[in-house]
Amino acid sequence: MNINILAIESSCDETSVSVVRNGKEVLSNIVSSQINIHKKYGGVVPEIASRKHIEVIIQVISESLQEAKMTLEEISAICVTQGPGLIGSLLVGVNVAKTLSYLLNKPLIGAHHIAGHIYASNIDNQIIYPSLALVVSGGHTELVLLKGELDFHIIGTTQDDAVGEAYDKVARQLDLEYPGGPKVDKLSKLGIDTYDIPRAMIDSDDYNFSFSGMKSAVINIIHNCKQRGESIIKENLAKSFQNAVVEVLEKKSKRAIKDFGIKQFILAGGVAGNSELRKRVKNFEKIFDINVLIPDMKYCSDNAAMIGACGYYYYKKNIFSDPLVLNAKSTLSLEKILTRES
Repeated sequence: MNINILAIESSCDETSVSVVRNGKEVLSNIVSSQINIHKKYGGVVPEIASRKHIEVIIQVISESLQEAKMTLEEISAICVTQGPGLIGSLLVGVNVAKTLSYLLNKPLIGAHHIAGHIYASNIDNQIIYPSLALVVSGGHTELVLLKGELDFHIIGTTQDDAVGEAYDKVARQLDLEYPGGPKVDKLSKLGIDTYDIPRAMIDSDDYNFSFSGMKSAVINIIHNCKQRGESIIKENLAKSFQNAVVEVLEKKSKRAIKDFGIKQFILAGGVAGNSELRKRVKNFEKIFDINVLIPDMKYCSDNAAMIGACGYYYYKKNIFSDPLVLNAKSTLSLEKILTRES
């Protein structure tokens, strides 16, 4: 029997609804982006984001069902991002999902946003265990060991800024529009590595990260050059920053691959779209003789297809929520999915 999951993602500034069959077949994946709205502010404004979700979510659900050529009655379960994310944005999706679940008498799944990013790689491929995932986004930088389906163990995380957050802050210093990460990546291709950016924690014995110092180094370089009346070569500074960040991510990932003897490496999250990081990670296949999974670009940024993909495994394991009880959680635990604790 086919399991058709209607998935809703509203954790930040994208309103997305998807219909995913059996965790693999994406029948529809509609994304309503707010980038042009938040661009003028240089970043996401939470209150504006949540209001925009309210305005468009019903229409996005309708479009998704229409594209999938499916009715609500044909849906097996409703899956929604419960967290982590911006609480106002999460609440919009959660409340709509709860209402649909209650009215249609369909099972309700409260999914973890990062689990979705990881299982995005499973849409066009097949995750095998044990696997190691490098999760890189605006709010997360984590090395996650996957011992089995939805069995996540965080072995390393950022001690300050997430990598995507650092990219956005550097982009603002370089007068680049939001979202800054892709702009810095594009600009770096035109430059050479000439500025001294520290590789924070690159030689530490653990798997943790720190990007605040790298961001601060860029700010100090710009400030000092202005004080001396010198011009900044933005392309070179973007290249130097990107090289420093990617080298740290690469070295920490290599150490974890060696230490845990994994069968597969997964790159996940919005920053998985970074061209230099994708290239370095793909080289792991030759270096370690392992399979590397990198999602299609359309599944790297926030989208509901990834939520539907991971929601299928919640369904398989009967991990459901009460539509009268489920609530959004801005700090939801990734490691407690199987124990049903938050």
